[in-house]
Amino acid sequence: MTKLYFFLPIFSASLLFAQQRDSAELISEVRIDAYKKPTAFISSTKSVSVVSQNLLIQNPPERMLESINQIAGARMEERSPGSYRISLRGSTLRSPFGVRNVKVYLDDFILSDASGNTYFNVLSPELIDRIEIYKGPEGGDYGAATGGTVLLKTKSADQISASLSAGSYGTFNQSFDLSRQIGKHFVEVFQNYYQTDSYREQAKVQRKQVFLKDHFKYSEKGLLKAMLMYSDLDYQTPGGLTLEQMNADRRQARPATKTLPGAKEQDAGIRNKMILAGLSHEFSFSPEFSHFILIQGSYVDFENPFITNFENRFEKNFSLRTHFNYEKNWNAVSLAYRLGFEGGINDILVKNYDNNRGMEGNPQNFDQLKNISGFYFLSQKLNVGEKLFTDISISLNSNVYEWERMYPRSENGKVRFGNQWLPNFGLTYMLGKGFSLRGKIGKGNSAPTNEEIRSSTQQFNQDLRPEFGWNKEAGIRKQFGNSIFVEGSYFDFRMKDAIVRRQNEAGQEYFVNSGETVQKGVEVLLESKNFDLKNNFLSRFKFRFSGSFYDFKFKNYRQNETDFSGNELTGVPKTTINSLLNFTFFRKLSIDYSHFYTSKIPLNDANSVWSDAYLIGNIRFGFPVDLDKTRLNLFFQIQNVYNEDYVLGFDINAFGNRYYNPAAKRNFVFGVKIDF
Repeated sequence: MTKLYFFLPIFSASLLFAQQRDSAELISEVRIDAYKKPTAFISSTKSVSVVSQNLLIQNPPERMLESINQIAGARMEERSPGSYRISLRGSTLRSPFGVRNVKVYLDDFILSDASGNTYFNVLSPELIDRIEIYKGPEGGDYGAATGGTVLLKTKSADQISASLSAGSYGTFNQSFDLSRQIGKHFVEVFQNYYQTDSYREQAKVQRKQVFLKDHFKYSEKGLLKAMLMYSDLDYQTPGGLTLEQMNADRRQARPATKTLPGAKEQDAGIRNKMILAGLSHEFSFSPEFSHFILIQGSYVDFENPFITNFENRFEKNFSLRTHFNYEKNWNAVSLAYRLGFEGGINDILVKNYDNNRGMEGNPQNFDQLKNISGFYFLSQKLNVGEKLFTDISISLNSNVYEWERMYPRSENGKVRFGNQWLPNFGLTYMLGKGFSLRGKIGKGNSAPTNEEIRSSTQQFNQDLRPEFGWNKEAGIRKQFGNSIFVEGSYFDFRMKDAIVRRQNEAGQEYFVNSGETVQKGVEVLLESKNFDLKNNFLSRFKFRFSGSFYDFKFKNYRQNETDFSGNELTGVPKTTINSLLNFTFFRKLSIDYSHFYTSKIPLNDANSVWSDAYLIGNIRFGFPVDLDKTRLNLFFQIQNVYNEDYVLGFDINAFGNRYYNPAAKRNFVFGVKIDF
């Protein structure tokens, strides 16, 4: 912990000498969007965290891990560069890769497909201007997901910028962004190219992305939005290692065995081309009554040469969201209603072949899989005297799978999960200015995704059931003067039929329902304003500390004759503590010093194998250079500054004890962002 508190004497001194009010808005006055249900952060009934620009700039060019992991209760994992998972309060229990059980929106549009799977890794971090993370079930607003919801926001102000950076392991990144108000149109054009050879063998990444949007305010009452995104992601997958293999050579890809070839020999990897397009429309019939509708579609060309097979997947997706809104304000009371529907269709053709050293071989299985899901929702917000804030919502969720095997034999089936009512009730009471107490209770439900119904074993699991549970939580938020903000939350989530990942001897994953889980936890945040120290040497200072302290256990969980009841929940650390110290020297030179502590993690349901705890430190230096109307923002990042041996993403319940995906040792990125 000496590393973590190296700068605490400076921190103490900066508080003593900070004498002037910061001109930035109070932390308690930050407003959240909550998908068109805006409210002040301090009075929100939800367990929400905001990832601001101060956190987003801590990311290296390829990922959002560093900014998301500063949020208590949120954890982004990297199995290998390009392969990411997002865990909200332990939701990665069922994710071998990708994002499941977490609903993701990009501006108005839905990034998650109808089955609940999200290709989060197709996005460049530089596209995102702000993130809102909602922890725990929010079924009344966002439908079925027990983990939570992530709202990604792109640019909303004029900007013309270009970025260029290079770093360790052949890393290169280039991007361009133009955001501009042109008459009644606000347009954004974003382009990104990224590549790296990466730390390990068989781990190269190449990503190309183009994003276009147009917000057309055609009248005082109407707003039409259009969006088009294309992403081409190609990344190799080195595979998991045993502890002995990792200690012998951390950089090696998964080696061959007597019965199976290795990752390098099979050219294991993922090639994902995705196009997403959509239109949304808002219209206000009167100051009280309005309507919103969203229509979108996407196409995914997904190719995955794996150890045991070569998979081609072609996905067609369609989504719709619409709701009517009514708002009425009186002198001391405001009331708002929302009634609507969100639904989607996910239609997939999957073709599996033998993998002949990275080339398609003989056919194995051809399958068609369609998922149709949706939910009707009704919500009410009632605010009384700027003291009492309530948010009550309920949704009715449905989910149906249809599947057909076309080769080598013909068969079909249909699975209809029972409709689920998901109520949520939240209340916040303001005890004073910048001081609130909140309570919340809600039910969550999450059906299996298409990749769990038909996993890499290529078999249809018709016995898999949705997981569901009730979440209860309470929290406190307190602003001390204009300097310090403190937040604390306690939650108790009881989930039944939890979906858990398994892996067979070939490395193929499959999924089972595991009985019950009891998930209790405390999440805390301590954050300061950006203090002006009235000093030309150490000019400004800001700090941020967050932590999660969990007691997650299995309950009534047996596997064959083995009883795992009372064991720690697989893949979830009991403790994470994160910090970020922002220093500004000489009014220009910024130094951001961050830390991430993660306690040991159980790697299998039996709790017989645990990871080591680790503490990772990063440093970012920034220096602006002004040239007429152009600013060059130079930056230099050191990742893993203490050169630790650690793993950022484990393969839980891995067959043959191949749990370990080693992360990079100390590495560097140098670049410039040009603001025109």
